[in-house]
Amino acid sequence: MLNSILIDAGPLIALFDSSDRHHKGIKSFLKENPYRYISTVAVFTEVSHMLDFSVHAQRDFYEWIMCKGVFISDINQNDMPRIVRLTEQYADLPMDFADATLVVTAEKTGIQEIISLDRDFDVYRLPGKERIHNVYRLSSISSPLNLRDSKSPPYHHRAG
Repeated sequence: MLNSILIDAGPLIALFDSSDRHHKGIKSFLKENPYRYISTVAVFTEVSHMLDFSVHAQRDFYEWIMCKGVFISDINQNDMPRIVRLTEQYADLPMDFADATLVVTAEKTGIQEIISLDRDFDVYRLPGKERIHNVYRLSSISSPLNLRDSKSPPYHHRAG
């Protein structure tokens, strides 16, 4: 059985947008490092929005979800107090809703690894000051192409 890992929006966008500067790196990383990917509907919403330049890219993403390319972690109303506390705690970044749902998912599942293009996950902490280890950034630390500021999006002009 594959190990479970969280996956953020950036790598999913890059996977389904061949013009994304991270596309080849993410595609290669995911092929060479098979995991059971876990994410949230908030992340899927972000991905869908960023893929809105192509109904085909969106459809491919949705079909990948349907084929269990990534599993959906449930975030519900009972998680909102924790999401509010996290948003307040990391207001200086700031923490967006999708990231907060991934941190809550990490807390609920015990998964302490993520695939992300963001440096924000270097800052976020789980209870007990445990880190969520970003295995993609750690694997690509020697490649400046794969590093970016936490809020500078990798999304560039898209051909329609």
